[in-house]
Amino acid sequence: MVQPTAVTHGWPDDPVPLAPDTAPVPEYTFGSLGDVLPTLVAGQDVPGFDARIAELSPADRNCVFLIDGLGWEQIKAHPDEAPFLTSLLGSSRGGTGRPITAGFPATTATSLASVGTGRYPGTHGLPGYTVRNPDTGELMNQLRWKPWTAPHVWQPYPTVFQLAHKAGIHTAQVSSPIFEQTPLTKVALSGGTFHGRLSGEERMDFAAEQLAAGDRSLVYTYYSELDGAGHRFGIDSDAWRGQLMFVDRLVQRLAEQLPPRSALYVTADHGMVDIPFDEQHRIDFDEDWELRAGVALLGGEGRARHVYAVPGAEADVLTCWREVIGEQFWVASRDEAISLGWFGDDIDERVYGRIGDVVAAAHDDVAITASVNEPHESAMAGMHGSMTSAEQLVPLLEVRS
Repeated sequence: MVQPTAVTHGWPDDPVPLAPDTAPVPEYTFGSLGDVLPTLVAGQDVPGFDARIAELSPADRNCVFLIDGLGWEQIKAHPDEAPFLTSLLGSSRGGTGRPITAGFPATTATSLASVGTGRYPGTHGLPGYTVRNPDTGELMNQLRWKPWTAPHVWQPYPTVFQLAHKAGIHTAQVSSPIFEQTPLTKVALSGGTFHGRLSGEERMDFAAEQLAAGDRSLVYTYYSELDGAGHRFGIDSDAWRGQLMFVDRLVQRLAEQLPPRSALYVTADHGMVDIPFDEQHRIDFDEDWELRAGVALLGGEGRARHVYAVPGAEADVLTCWREVIGEQFWVASRDEAISLGWFGDDIDERVYGRIGDVVAAAHDDVAITASVNEPHESAMAGMHGSMTSAEQLVPLLEVRS
């Protein structure tokens, strides 16, 4: 283990950079996504697990419904579109009415790996949307798994589902068929049986059936379209609100079918913020000579960047990024980010070089885009990844039968 001058863009002279230690670190070990499944299976007597989220009570049958992009703040801001979810806010985190945190970065690949393995980014090894593979020097997209990398070499730990299945728990995943054979599913969510169902309604109905199929059950189901609407149209759009209304009905549909002795937990992999389409809020790395100086690779995503420096230029890149964007981003060296616990309490040796020489996490409503090299991502209206409350805080809503 590895333990952890004037600026451009029209800002005032001599700005004071944000101190990296002021970033709100996720609640690893007692209140993050990586703590949910270990807590649930500890209550089902699966060996090797502790109840990390102290507020949760055991249940014989547990179902986790993860809704991609459903942030805590977004639910609270839309009571009319999500009346059922709103009615459950007080049940979150064992009836405390509090959210949990996603983990850093607040992005799908990282969060799903945390959920499924019960580990944190510095250990499971998916610490961003794109990160450098130290063995090849290439950027690895951990959501799309490109370029191809042996999945269980990249993430070697067993999933909670695998260990629960081995301990005799009836274990199932109910999701879209397109996810069954993806490398991310294999390294993060495998174990028990995968059941592909196309529609959201079918997933809810079958998830309830799978819960009832065992005296002790662990069922996971997933819905992605809310996140897609947010990326394309923004969370201040009719399309996103329409998806939220549909999600609200799905949750109620599943809640009303729970078999006896069941607990349903509704959570998410991250929240989201809308980033205006102007130069003040979108800094284009591909057109910014200051940010590009000394940089060999730009990883991560707009609001959570991994910056890989040309060998020998690490200190200069850190200084430059702090001077140029330090008022709007928490900017840390790799070792600073690790020591501050951004990626969890431990960093596996194999993961150390995947983390950027410089790590930049957005504080304001701003993103570092890359119009040439990341045209699709740069065109997104809604984004996520950083440690702001809008991105980090996710629900852990509870319904019991």
